[in-house]
Amino acid sequence: MKVPQLTDFTIGGETVSPGSQADIGLPITTMATGYSSQLAVRVLHGANPGPAVFVSGAIHGDEIIGTAIIQRLATYLSPETLAGTLMLVPVANIFGFLSHSRYLPDRRDLNRSFPGSANGSLAGQVANVFFNEVVARASLGIDIHSAAIHRYNLPQIRIAADNKRLVELAMVFGAPVIIESPLRDGSMRSLAANEGVDMLLMETGEALRFDRFSIDAGVSGITRVLAHLGMIEPDETLAQMKAPARSKKTQWVRSPRGGVSHRMRKSGDAVKKGDLLAAVSGLFGEEPAEILSPIDGIVIGHATLPVVHQGDAMFHIAHVDHPERVGARIESLSDAIYASEPEGFAETLLDEDEVL
Repeated sequence: MKVPQLTDFTIGGETVSPGSQADIGLPITTMATGYSSQLAVRVLHGANPGPAVFVSGAIHGDEIIGTAIIQRLATYLSPETLAGTLMLVPVANIFGFLSHSRYLPDRRDLNRSFPGSANGSLAGQVANVFFNEVVARASLGIDIHSAAIHRYNLPQIRIAADNKRLVELAMVFGAPVIIESPLRDGSMRSLAANEGVDMLLMETGEALRFDRFSIDAGVSGITRVLAHLGMIEPDETLAQMKAPARSKKTQWVRSPRGGVSHRMRKSGDAVKKGDLLAAVSGLFGEEPAEILSPIDGIVIGHATLPVVHQGDAMFHIAHVDHPERVGARIESLSDAIYASEPEGFAETLLDEDEVL
C-alpha cells in the first residue's frame, strides 16, 4: 500500500510544515481607525496524513462557550501526534466578540451572511474570508453555539437530515440529544453542505457565560470525534456515553401572559404531555397561568429569567421516544449543568435555531 506523502499546509499565504503548528492572522478588512482586522486561526498540521477538520466558536459574538472549549483543546493537542490537519477558530465574529454582541457593528448576523463577498458588507467580508480560508479547506467542521443571555441550552448536536456520516459522528460525539434540523439560507452549515463539507453544530450553555458541563461536554465530544477519525489516539478516560436520544421535531412553549414565572422544569428533564412546566402570575402572585408541556419529550432549552412578557419563549422541547430513559441519564449531570457563574450581561437575543 502506498503511503501518502506529507506536504505543507498553506493558509492565508503562510505555510505550515508537517508536525508543526502556527497561529495565523487572516486579514479581513480595514477598520474606521485605518488599522486592519484579522481572523485568528491556530493550525495544527499533523506529522501523519489524515483529514482536515476545523472547530469554530463565537460565530455569534456573544456565544463565547465555544471559545472556552477551543482553548481547552489547544492546551493538549499536539501536531507531533496528530494525523491530518486541525484548524481552531476560537472567535469567528471578532467584532461581536469585542462588543459582547451577537451581531457585527453593521447589525448583520454573520451566520446569515454566507458566502459573503470580499467587497461586500462587513459581515460579508468576514464570511468570505472564513469560508474560503477555513471551511473550504476541510472535510468536516464542528461549529459551537450557545443559547442567548438568560437562556440555557442542554448540550446537543444538530445535523442536516438524511446524512448517515453525520449521524455516525453525532453518535460518537455523545451529547445527550441529536436533532436533525433544517439548513438555513445564508448559514455556514447550508453553504458547507452545498460544497460537500459535513458539519456538526453543537448548541450548549448560555451567551456570555461559561459553565463546566458545557465545556466538558464539548471537549470530550470533539476529542471522541477526532479519535474516531483516526486523527488522535483514543482517550481511555473518556468512556463512550450511552446512545444519545434522537429527535426530528422540537417545539417552543411560550408564556400565555406577562408577569413573574416560577419554573418547575429545566433543561435535561423528561416531560410528558400535560406536565406542568411553570406558572406565571401577576406582580402580587394573582391569576397564575399554568404552562403545560404540549408533547412527550426532553427539555433541551429553557429561559432562566423569571420576568416574562406574554409570548416569550420559555421552554424548548425535543420530541423523543422514551423520554424518561434519556431524562434518567441526564439527571445525574444536573449539578454540573448549573455550576455556572455569570460573565457579563447583554440584551436578550434568540440563538441560531430558535423561532422568533
